Amino acid sequence: MPGVEVTRSVVVAPGGSRAASPLLAYARLAAERRGARVRALAWDFPVGADFLEQRERVAAQVAAAVAEMTADDGTAPAVIGKSLGSLAAPVTADLGLAAVWLTPLLSHAPTAAALRRATAPCLLVGGTADRFWDGAAARSVTADVVEVDGADHSMLVPGGLAASAAILGRVAAAVEEFLDRAVWPS
Repeated sequence: MPGVEVTRSVVVAPGGSRAASPLLAYARLAAERRGARVRALAWDFPVGADFLEQRERVAAQVAAAVAEMTADDGTAPAVIGKSLGSLAAPVTADLGLAAVWLTPLLSHAPTAAALRRATAPCLLVGGTADRFWDGAAARSVTADVVEVDGADHSMLVPGGLAASAAILGRVAAAVEEFLDRAVWPS
């Protein structure tokens, strides 16, 4: 519609407690460079929290952030999540939100099931040396998959750091292309 400004926003759901991991930092920057408002979360798990409690808290925090951002301007945000942040996949599936999942926990059955039932576009990124990654499962969810041979859960590969830096560039380019094509097409 002429004269109507398109609002872009993103909720960033980190892995563990490292919201500044290079993968997440570049994905966040890709959204910001496209004019998105960004709400980066930090997990507040109590010491000794078990996985079920972590899963519930991740989902609750992401749902609350999505609701707040949606209430601000009426536009639902996309979600960019890394590892533990993918425990919010049921939230994105329920709300029909586009998502970028960096090293999602595909070995966790509820996360994988939520990704399969999601209707909004998603990008899945993982490495074959990551025990939480399942390339076949990823490709059964979406055609938008970046799978790196030999990359671990941090998307690092053995050998010189330049090879891992090249993977970071490859993932950043894939995130930019996905945002431009599937999330915020011109």
